[in-house]
Amino acid sequence: MKSIYLRILLSFILLSLLSDHAIGQTKIMSYNIRYDTDYDNENSWDKRKPDLINLIARYKPDIFGVQEGLKNQVDFIKNNLSDYEYTGVGRDDGKSRGEYSAIFYNFSKFKLLKSNTFWLSRTPEKVSVGWDAALPRICTMGVFQNLKTLDSLYVFNAHFDHIGKVSRNLSAALIVEKIKELGLLRKKLVVMGDFNSESFDQPIQILSMALEDALIISDNKRIGPIGTFNGFKKAHIPKKRIDYVFSRNLDVTAYIHVDDRRSNGLWVSDHLPVFVEFRSKF
Repeated sequence: MKSIYLRILLSFILLSLLSDHAIGQTKIMSYNIRYDTDYDNENSWDKRKPDLINLIARYKPDIFGVQEGLKNQVDFIKNNLSDYEYTGVGRDDGKSRGEYSAIFYNFSKFKLLKSNTFWLSRTPEKVSVGWDAALPRICTMGVFQNLKTLDSLYVFNAHFDHIGKVSRNLSAALIVEKIKELGLLRKKLVVMGDFNSESFDQPIQILSMALEDALIISDNKRIGPIGTFNGFKKAHIPKKRIDYVFSRNLDVTAYIHVDDRRSNGLWVSDHLPVFVEFRSKF
């Protein structure tokens, strides 16, 4: 009888040791949260936002990037998730106007060392529209220090244009160029976002030449549907994959397209969040 109790006790201890960062695990999420617009009716931000907070709180990412978040949305997330801060600016003025590609981080686990936002255009250092894009597009980059291991993790979060094919291609090339200029190919690196491109499209091919697709290198089989875009269609099983997490020098231990829904059966956003668990290679 004592041996049974001992085994149970050891199991609980092992589970405790495996939780959070005990073995160097980092949880990352990329999530297009759909911007706040009255046109969405039953899928409007005011109706969805409690469920979005609950979803993030349930999966507890250490770092997560959002796309399409307006100032009121990113502030709502920050104010309702007490363990998180964010870095990023609005794409329309480099301050607070327009959509953010904000990066949130759990400040009890990571410290923000440096951040920057650049525009996906010929003039990345200033507010601008790139090539044949319909709108200004940005990428936010942050350097985060793990407070337990003191390792640094470099994170890029972007949203590519939905119209401009040339813009999407050159946006991917610009991000790779930035990574090489900063000497990050040998660093622990994550590039995530809504790239408005499927796996066979050129932007994904460009990124894949310098980075690893977390879905492909995952130690375990993908959980959830193959696609990430649901378009708020209630009965739809997403098949179109346009949201990605790429990495360098990290092992992927879990990969999920999170298809959790609201209590009324509607989607939390018109995209599924991509949730990835990494373990450092060194």
